[in-house]
Amino acid sequence: MVKIGIIGGSGLNNPDILMNASDYEVNTPYGRPSSFLKHGTIKDVDVVLLARHGRAHTIPPSQVNYRANIHALKAAGCTHILATTACGSLRQDIGRGDFIILDQFIDWTRHRNVTFHEHFEAEAPMHTPMADPFDFAMRQVLIDTCQEMKLAYHNKGTVITIEGPRFSSRAESNMYRQWGADVINMSIAPEVILANEAGIPYAAVAMSTDYDCWKEDEEAVTWKDILQVFRGNVEKVTELLVTAIPRIAKLGGPIALDVPKERFKYEHLIRNVPDFPKKGIQFKDITTLIMDPDALQAAIKQMADQHRDQKIDKVVGIESRGFIFGTGIALELGTGHVTARKPGKLPAETRKKEYALEYGTDAVEIHADAIKPGMRCLIVDDLVATGGTIKAVAELVEELGGVVVSLSVLIDLKNLHGDLGYPLSSLIEYEVEE
Repeated sequence: MVKIGIIGGSGLNNPDILMNASDYEVNTPYGRPSSFLKHGTIKDVDVVLLARHGRAHTIPPSQVNYRANIHALKAAGCTHILATTACGSLRQDIGRGDFIILDQFIDWTRHRNVTFHEHFEAEAPMHTPMADPFDFAMRQVLIDTCQEMKLAYHNKGTVITIEGPRFSSRAESNMYRQWGADVINMSIAPEVILANEAGIPYAAVAMSTDYDCWKEDEEAVTWKDILQVFRGNVEKVTELLVTAIPRIAKLGGPIALDVPKERFKYEHLIRNVPDFPKKGIQFKDITTLIMDPDALQAAIKQMADQHRDQKIDKVVGIESRGFIFGTGIALELGTGHVTARKPGKLPAETRKKEYALEYGTDAVEIHADAIKPGMRCLIVDDLVATGGTIKAVAELVEELGGVVVSLSVLIDLKNLHGDLGYPLSSLIEYEVEE
Protein backbone atom coordinates (compact mmCIF):
# COMPACT_ATOMS: atom_id res chain seq x y z
CA MET A 1 0.00 0.00 0.00
CA VAL A 2 1.27 3.46 -0.90
CA LYS A 3 1.75 5.99 1.88
CA ILE A 4 3.35 9.33 1.08
CA GLY A 5 5.47 11.19 3.62
CA ILE A 6 5.35 14.95 3.12
CA ILE A 7 8.11 17.13 4.55
CA GLY A 8 7.04 20.76 4.57
CA GLY A 9 3.82 21.13 2.64
CA SER A 10 2.51 24.26 4.34
CA GLY A 11 -1.23 24.47 3.76
CA LEU A 12 -1.90 20.74 3.53
CA ASN A 13 -3.09 20.54 7.15
CA ASN A 14 -6.23 22.43 6.14
CA PRO A 15 -9.11 20.20 7.35
CA ASP A 16 -10.79 20.64 3.96
CA ILE A 17 -7.73 18.96 2.36
CA LEU A 18 -6.33 16.59 4.99
CA MET A 19 -9.05 14.19 6.10
CA ASN A 20 -9.15 11.99 9.22
CA ALA A 21 -6.12 13.81 10.66
CA SER A 22 -4.48 12.66 13.87
CA ASP A 23 -1.15 13.45 15.54
CA TYR A 24 1.31 10.81 16.72
CA GLU A 25 4.31 11.51 18.92
CA VAL A 26 7.16 9.15 18.06
CA ASN A 27 10.73 8.46 19.02
CA THR A 28 13.51 6.84 17.00
CA PRO A 29 16.99 5.39 17.63
CA TYR A 30 18.26 8.82 16.51
CA GLY A 31 16.05 10.84 18.83
CA ARG A 32 12.78 12.63 18.23
CA PRO A 33 11.80 13.95 14.79
CA SER A 34 11.21 17.65 14.25
CA SER A 35 7.48 17.42 14.93
CA PHE A 36 4.64 15.09 15.71
CA LEU A 37 3.65 12.99 12.70
CA LYS A 38 0.26 14.05 11.37
CA HIS A 39 -1.44 11.06 9.72
CA GLY A 40 -4.44 11.45 7.42
CA THR A 41 -5.64 11.09 3.84
CA ILE A 42 -5.58 13.43 0.85
CA LYS A 43 -7.88 12.37 -1.99
CA ASP A 44 -8.06 8.88 -0.43
CA VAL A 45 -4.26 8.53 -0.32
CA ASP A 46 -2.61 7.84 3.04
CA VAL A 47 -0.17 10.61 3.93
CA VAL A 48 2.06 11.56 6.85
CA LEU A 49 2.98 15.22 7.35
CA LEU A 50 6.18 16.27 9.10
CA ALA A 51 7.29 19.86 9.76
CA ARG A 52 11.02 19.95 8.96
CA HIS A 53 11.81 22.94 11.21
CA GLY A 54 9.07 22.25 13.77
CA ARG A 55 5.50 23.50 13.52
CA ALA A 56 6.49 26.98 14.73
CA HIS A 57 9.75 26.99 12.71
CA THR A 58 11.88 26.93 15.86
CA ILE A 59 14.60 24.52 14.65
CA PRO A 60 17.55 26.06 12.72
CA PRO A 61 18.70 24.15 9.61
CA SER A 62 21.82 22.67 11.23
CA GLN A 63 19.84 21.46 14.25
CA VAL A 64 17.18 19.57 12.29
CA ASN A 65 17.35 15.89 13.21
CA TYR A 66 17.28 14.66 9.62
CA ARG A 67 18.04 11.06 10.55
CA ALA A 68 15.14 10.94 13.01
CA ASN A 69 12.81 12.53 10.45
CA ILE A 70 13.56 10.00 7.71
CA HIS A 71 13.61 7.07 10.12
CA ALA A 72 10.24 8.12 11.56
CA LEU A 73 8.65 8.33 8.12
CA LYS A 74 10.03 4.93 7.14
CA ALA A 75 8.83 3.40 10.41
CA ALA A 76 5.38 4.91 9.75
CA GLY A 77 5.25 2.91 6.52
CA CYS A 78 5.91 5.69 4.03
CA THR A 79 6.70 4.35 0.57
CA HIS A 80 7.52 7.77 -0.94
CA ILE A 81 8.70 11.13 0.39
CA LEU A 82 7.60 14.41 -1.18
CA ALA A 83 9.35 17.54 0.11
CA THR A 84 8.88 21.25 -0.35
CA THR A 85 11.49 23.91 0.25
CA ALA A 86 12.15 27.58 -0.31
CA CYS A 87 15.31 28.40 -2.22
CA GLY A 88 17.32 31.27 -3.63
CA SER A 89 17.86 31.53 -7.37
CA LEU A 90 21.39 31.49 -8.75
CA ARG A 91 20.19 31.95 -12.35
CA GLN A 92 18.69 34.94 -14.09
CA ASP A 93 15.99 32.81 -15.74
CA ILE A 94 14.73 31.35 -12.44
CA GLY A 95 12.45 34.09 -11.18
CA ARG A 96 10.78 34.74 -7.85
CA GLY A 97 7.86 32.38 -7.37
CA ASP A 98 9.12 29.87 -9.94
CA PHE A 99 8.99 26.17 -9.08
CA ILE A 100 12.03 23.95 -9.63
CA ILE A 101 11.69 20.14 -9.78
CA LEU A 102 15.12 19.31 -8.41
CA ASP A 103 17.21 16.58 -10.02
CA GLN A 104 20.68 17.04 -8.45
CA PHE A 105 22.24 18.40 -5.27
CA ILE A 106 25.58 19.61 -3.95
CA ASP A 107 26.07 19.06 -0.21
CA TRP A 108 28.07 22.00 1.17
CA THR A 109 27.13 21.38 4.80
CA ARG A 110 29.75 20.62 7.43
CA HIS A 111 28.12 19.92 10.79
CA ARG A 112 25.32 17.44 10.09
CA ASN A 113 24.91 13.69 10.45
CA VAL A 114 24.74 12.70 6.79
CA THR A 115 24.41 8.89 7.00
CA PHE A 116 22.69 6.10 8.90
CA HIS A 117 25.82 3.96 8.46
CA GLU A 118 27.94 4.78 11.52
CA HIS A 119 29.89 1.54 11.17
CA PHE A 120 30.17 -1.33 8.68
CA GLU A 121 29.81 -5.03 9.32
CA ALA A 122 32.94 -7.02 8.55
CA GLU A 123 33.54 -7.17 4.81
CA ALA A 124 30.17 -5.47 4.18
CA PRO A 125 30.67 -1.76 3.49
CA MET A 126 27.54 0.25 2.65
CA HIS A 127 28.10 2.81 -0.11
CA THR A 128 24.77 4.11 -1.41
CA PRO A 129 24.65 5.11 -5.11
CA MET A 130 23.75 8.79 -5.43
CA ALA A 131 24.12 9.55 -9.15
CA ASP A 132 20.40 10.31 -9.55
CA PRO A 133 19.16 11.07 -6.04
CA PHE A 134 15.68 12.39 -6.89
CA ASP A 135 13.16 9.77 -8.02
CA PHE A 136 12.55 10.00 -11.76
CA ALA A 137 8.93 8.82 -11.77
CA MET A 138 7.88 11.19 -8.97
CA ARG A 139 9.66 14.07 -10.72
CA GLN A 140 7.81 13.30 -13.93
CA VAL A 141 4.47 13.47 -12.09
CA LEU A 142 5.41 16.86 -10.66
CA ILE A 143 6.58 18.14 -14.04
CA ASP A 144 3.39 17.00 -15.78
CA THR A 145 1.27 18.56 -13.03
CA CYS A 146 3.12 21.88 -13.20
CA GLN A 147 2.62 21.92 -16.94
CA GLU A 148 -1.12 21.18 -16.66
CA MET A 149 -1.54 23.90 -14.03
CA LYS A 150 0.38 26.35 -16.25
CA LEU A 151 2.76 27.20 -13.43
CA ALA A 152 6.12 28.91 -13.96
CA TYR A 153 8.41 25.94 -13.45
CA HIS A 154 11.78 24.42 -14.40
CA ASN A 155 11.90 20.66 -15.03
CA LYS A 156 15.32 20.23 -13.47
CA GLY A 157 17.81 22.05 -11.29
CA THR A 158 20.83 21.51 -9.08
CA VAL A 159 20.44 22.73 -5.51
CA ILE A 160 23.41 23.51 -3.29
CA THR A 161 22.66 23.10 0.41
CA ILE A 162 24.66 25.36 2.72
CA GLU A 163 24.99 25.08 6.48
CA GLY A 164 23.16 28.25 7.49
CA PRO A 165 21.49 29.82 9.28
CA ARG A 166 23.37 32.76 7.79
CA PHE A 167 22.97 33.65 4.12
CA SER A 168 25.84 33.53 1.65
CA SER A 169 28.49 36.14 1.07
CA ARG A 170 28.51 37.56 -2.45
CA ALA A 171 31.79 35.74 -3.15
CA GLU A 172 30.23 32.43 -2.05
CA SER A 173 27.10 33.03 -4.11
CA ASN A 174 29.18 33.62 -7.25
CA MET A 175 31.30 30.57 -6.49
CA TYR A 176 28.19 28.37 -6.26
CA ARG A 177 27.10 29.69 -9.66
CA GLN A 178 30.47 28.71 -11.13
CA TRP A 179 30.07 25.23 -9.65
CA GLY A 180 26.88 24.74 -11.67
CA ALA A 181 24.31 25.16 -8.91
CA ASP A 182 20.97 26.62 -10.02
CA VAL A 183 19.39 27.28 -6.63
CA ILE A 184 20.50 27.43 -3.01
CA ASN A 185 18.87 26.36 0.25
CA MET A 186 19.68 25.04 3.74
CA SER A 187 17.67 21.82 4.01
CA ILE A 188 17.71 19.36 1.07
CA ALA A 189 20.99 17.78 2.18
CA PRO A 190 21.28 15.47 3.99
CA GLU A 191 17.52 14.83 3.78
CA VAL A 192 17.69 13.44 0.23
CA ILE A 193 20.82 11.44 1.07
CA LEU A 194 19.16 9.72 4.02
CA ALA A 195 16.00 8.98 2.05
CA ASN A 196 18.15 7.21 -0.55
CA GLU A 197 19.98 5.27 2.17
CA ALA A 198 16.59 4.25 3.58
CA GLY A 199 15.44 3.10 0.14
CA ILE A 200 12.53 5.55 -0.06
CA PRO A 201 11.88 7.32 -3.40
CA TYR A 202 12.25 11.07 -2.78
CA ALA A 203 11.31 14.14 -4.80
CA ALA A 204 11.36 17.82 -3.93
CA VAL A 205 9.61 20.93 -5.18
CA ALA A 206 11.68 24.05 -4.61
CA MET A 207 10.15 27.53 -4.79
CA SER A 208 12.44 30.38 -5.71
CA THR A 209 11.92 33.32 -3.33
CA ASP A 210 14.95 35.51 -4.01
CA TYR A 211 18.24 35.91 -5.89
CA ASP A 212 20.54 35.20 -2.93
CA CYS A 213 23.11 38.00 -3.18
CA TRP A 214 24.98 37.50 -6.47
CA LYS A 215 22.94 40.14 -8.32
CA GLU A 216 24.53 43.46 -7.51
CA ASP A 217 21.62 45.39 -9.02
CA GLU A 218 19.25 44.07 -6.33
CA GLU A 219 19.16 44.06 -2.55
CA ALA A 220 20.57 40.93 -0.93
CA VAL A 221 18.13 38.34 0.38
CA THR A 222 16.39 38.79 3.75
CA TRP A 223 14.10 36.49 5.70
CA LYS A 224 11.28 39.01 5.28
CA ASP A 225 11.62 38.78 1.47
CA ILE A 226 11.50 34.98 1.58
CA LEU A 227 8.32 34.93 3.68
CA GLN A 228 6.60 37.46 1.47
CA VAL A 229 7.15 35.46 -1.72
CA PHE A 230 6.47 32.10 -0.08
CA ARG A 231 3.18 33.22 1.49
CA GLY A 232 2.14 34.71 -1.83
CA ASN A 233 2.54 31.33 -3.51
CA VAL A 234 1.52 28.85 -0.81
CA GLU A 235 -1.85 28.19 -2.47
CA LYS A 236 -0.08 27.19 -5.69
CA VAL A 237 2.23 24.83 -3.79
CA THR A 238 -0.74 23.27 -2.01
CA GLU A 239 -2.70 22.79 -5.22
CA LEU A 240 0.36 21.27 -6.91
CA LEU A 241 0.82 18.73 -4.11
CA VAL A 242 -2.88 17.89 -3.78
CA THR A 243 -3.06 17.21 -7.52
CA ALA A 244 0.20 15.24 -7.64
CA ILE A 245 -0.37 13.04 -4.57
CA PRO A 246 -2.98 10.66 -6.09
CA ARG A 247 -0.91 10.45 -9.26
CA ILE A 248 2.18 9.47 -7.28
CA ALA A 249 0.08 6.87 -5.47
CA LYS A 250 -0.71 5.25 -8.83
CA LEU A 251 3.01 4.62 -9.35
CA GLY A 252 2.86 1.84 -6.79
CA GLY A 253 5.61 1.10 -4.30
CA PRO A 254 9.31 1.70 -4.89
CA ILE A 255 11.04 -0.47 -7.46
CA ALA A 256 12.64 -3.56 -5.99
CA LEU A 257 14.20 -6.08 -8.29
CA ASP A 258 12.54 -9.03 -6.58
CA VAL A 259 8.94 -7.79 -6.64
CA PRO A 260 6.33 -9.22 -9.02
CA LYS A 261 5.04 -7.16 -11.93
CA GLU A 262 1.78 -6.35 -10.16
CA ARG A 263 3.57 -4.44 -7.38
CA PHE A 264 5.07 -1.78 -9.66
CA LYS A 265 3.44 0.20 -12.44
CA TYR A 266 5.65 1.49 -15.25
CA GLU A 267 2.96 3.45 -17.07
CA HIS A 268 3.94 6.83 -15.66
CA LEU A 269 7.48 6.37 -16.92
CA ILE A 270 6.19 6.24 -20.50
CA ARG A 271 5.85 9.66 -22.16
CA ASN A 272 3.00 10.25 -24.60
CA VAL A 273 4.09 12.35 -27.59
CA PRO A 274 1.09 13.50 -29.65
CA ASP A 275 1.18 13.68 -33.46
CA PHE A 276 4.49 11.79 -33.80
CA PRO A 277 5.75 10.59 -36.24
CA LYS A 278 2.63 11.88 -37.99
CA LYS A 279 -0.59 13.62 -37.04
CA GLY A 280 -3.05 11.49 -35.14
CA ILE A 281 -0.43 9.15 -33.65
CA GLN A 282 0.05 9.03 -29.86
CA PHE A 283 3.67 7.90 -29.70
CA LYS A 284 4.68 5.87 -26.64
CA ASP A 285 8.17 7.17 -25.82
CA ILE A 286 10.20 4.69 -23.75
CA THR A 287 13.29 6.91 -23.48
CA THR A 288 11.91 8.31 -20.22
CA LEU A 289 11.86 4.78 -18.78
CA ILE A 290 15.27 3.67 -19.98
CA MET A 291 16.87 6.84 -18.55
CA ASP A 292 15.94 5.57 -15.08
CA PRO A 293 18.52 2.88 -14.21
CA ASP A 294 16.36 1.20 -11.56
CA ALA A 295 13.29 1.09 -13.79
CA LEU A 296 15.27 -0.24 -16.75
CA GLN A 297 16.90 -2.95 -14.68
CA ALA A 298 13.60 -3.93 -13.06
CA ALA A 299 11.76 -4.03 -16.40
CA ILE A 300 14.40 -6.26 -17.99
CA LYS A 301 14.42 -8.59 -15.01
CA GLN A 302 10.64 -8.87 -14.92
CA MET A 303 10.45 -9.49 -18.67
CA ALA A 304 13.05 -12.24 -18.24
CA ASP A 305 11.21 -13.70 -15.23
CA GLN A 306 8.20 -14.43 -17.44
CA HIS A 307 10.34 -16.92 -19.42
CA ARG A 308 12.87 -18.38 -16.97
CA ASP A 309 11.27 -21.82 -16.97
CA GLN A 310 10.97 -22.07 -20.77
CA LYS A 311 14.54 -23.23 -21.50
CA ILE A 312 15.31 -20.45 -23.96
CA ASP A 313 18.37 -21.05 -26.17
CA LYS A 314 18.47 -17.69 -27.98
CA VAL A 315 16.88 -14.28 -27.51
CA VAL A 316 16.14 -12.51 -30.81
CA GLY A 317 16.04 -8.72 -30.45
CA ILE A 318 14.38 -6.59 -33.12
CA GLU A 319 15.99 -3.40 -34.44
CA SER A 320 16.48 -1.10 -32.73
CA ARG A 321 14.88 -0.66 -29.32
CA GLY A 322 14.38 -4.40 -29.10
CA PHE A 323 18.18 -4.65 -28.79
CA ILE A 324 18.03 -2.76 -25.46
CA PHE A 325 15.64 -5.22 -23.85
CA GLY A 326 16.73 -8.29 -25.80
CA THR A 327 20.37 -8.03 -24.75
CA GLY A 328 19.41 -7.50 -21.10
CA ILE A 329 17.00 -10.41 -21.13
CA ALA A 330 19.62 -12.64 -22.76
CA LEU A 331 22.04 -11.79 -19.95
CA GLU A 332 19.37 -12.54 -17.35
CA LEU A 333 18.56 -15.90 -18.96
CA GLY A 334 22.17 -16.84 -19.64
CA THR A 335 21.66 -17.13 -23.39
CA GLY A 336 23.04 -15.53 -26.53
CA HIS A 337 21.42 -12.63 -28.37
CA VAL A 338 20.54 -12.64 -32.08
CA THR A 339 19.85 -9.38 -33.92
CA ALA A 340 16.99 -9.04 -36.39
CA ARG A 341 17.71 -6.02 -38.60
CA LYS A 342 16.47 -4.14 -41.62
CA PRO A 343 17.88 -5.27 -44.98
CA GLY A 344 21.49 -4.37 -45.67
CA LYS A 345 22.54 -3.90 -42.04
CA LEU A 346 24.05 -7.33 -41.33
CA PRO A 347 27.52 -8.09 -42.77
CA ALA A 348 27.42 -11.85 -43.40
CA GLU A 349 25.01 -14.13 -45.29
CA THR A 350 21.42 -13.48 -44.26
CA ARG A 351 17.90 -14.81 -44.63
CA LYS A 352 15.11 -12.32 -45.31
CA LYS A 353 11.40 -12.16 -44.55
CA GLU A 354 9.12 -9.65 -46.22
CA TYR A 355 5.85 -8.55 -44.69
CA ALA A 356 2.99 -6.28 -45.70
CA LEU A 357 2.47 -2.74 -44.48
CA GLU A 358 -0.62 -0.62 -44.91
CA TYR A 359 1.04 0.79 -48.03
CA GLY A 360 3.74 -1.41 -49.55
CA THR A 361 6.07 -3.90 -47.87
CA ASP A 362 9.05 -4.04 -45.53
CA ALA A 363 11.52 -6.77 -44.57
CA VAL A 364 13.73 -8.08 -41.77
CA GLU A 365 16.93 -10.11 -41.94
CA ILE A 366 18.81 -12.48 -39.63
CA HIS A 367 22.23 -14.04 -40.18
CA ALA A 368 21.77 -17.43 -41.81
CA ASP A 369 23.97 -19.16 -39.21
CA ALA A 370 22.47 -17.46 -36.13
CA ILE A 371 19.66 -19.96 -35.50
CA LYS A 372 20.31 -23.70 -35.44
CA PRO A 373 17.52 -26.24 -35.99
CA GLY A 374 15.57 -26.91 -32.80
CA MET A 375 16.79 -23.83 -30.94
CA ARG A 376 14.12 -22.48 -28.58
CA CYS A 377 13.83 -18.75 -29.26
CA LEU A 378 12.28 -15.76 -27.50
CA ILE A 379 11.46 -12.81 -29.80
CA VAL A 380 11.85 -9.41 -28.06
CA ASP A 381 10.86 -5.87 -28.99
CA ASP A 382 9.97 -2.73 -27.06
CA LEU A 383 6.39 -2.50 -28.38
CA VAL A 384 3.85 -4.38 -30.47
CA ALA A 385 1.18 -2.47 -32.37
CA THR A 386 -0.20 -4.14 -35.50
CA GLY A 387 2.33 -6.93 -35.00
CA GLY A 388 3.66 -7.12 -38.55
CA THR A 389 7.34 -6.83 -37.68
CA ILE A 390 7.44 -9.13 -34.67
CA LYS A 391 5.37 -11.78 -36.46
CA ALA A 392 7.68 -11.62 -39.50
CA VAL A 393 10.73 -12.14 -37.26
CA ALA A 394 9.04 -15.12 -35.59
CA GLU A 395 8.24 -16.67 -38.97
CA LEU A 396 11.82 -16.07 -40.15
CA VAL A 397 13.16 -17.82 -37.05
CA GLU A 398 10.96 -20.81 -37.87
CA GLU A 399 12.16 -20.85 -41.49
CA LEU A 400 15.71 -21.08 -40.12
CA GLY A 401 14.66 -24.15 -38.08
CA GLY A 402 14.15 -22.46 -34.73
CA VAL A 403 11.22 -22.96 -32.35
CA VAL A 404 9.44 -19.75 -31.30
CA VAL A 405 8.56 -20.21 -27.65
CA SER A 406 7.06 -16.75 -27.10
CA LEU A 407 7.02 -13.09 -28.05
CA SER A 408 8.01 -10.58 -25.34
CA VAL A 409 7.46 -6.81 -25.36
CA LEU A 410 7.51 -3.98 -22.86
CA ILE A 411 4.33 -2.39 -24.28
CA ASP A 412 1.37 -4.11 -25.94
CA LEU A 413 -1.08 -1.88 -27.84
CA LYS A 414 -3.42 -4.80 -27.57
CA ASN A 415 -6.41 -3.59 -29.57
CA LEU A 416 -4.29 -2.85 -32.66
CA HIS A 417 -3.56 -6.49 -33.43
CA GLY A 418 -5.41 -9.76 -33.41
CA ASP A 419 -4.03 -13.20 -32.65
CA LEU A 420 -0.38 -13.13 -33.70
CA GLY A 421 -0.15 -16.90 -33.73
CA TYR A 422 2.36 -17.06 -30.85
CA PRO A 423 2.17 -16.56 -27.07
CA LEU A 424 2.72 -12.89 -26.16
CA SER A 425 3.87 -11.44 -22.82
CA SER A 426 4.15 -7.76 -21.84
CA LEU A 427 4.63 -5.48 -18.83
CA ILE A 428 2.33 -2.67 -19.98
CA GLU A 429 -0.94 -2.82 -21.92
CA TYR A 430 -2.71 0.07 -23.59
CA GLU A 431 -5.87 0.33 -25.60
CA VAL A 432 -5.53 3.10 -28.16
CA GLU A 433 -7.75 4.61 -30.81
CA GLU A 434 -6.95 3.32 -34.27
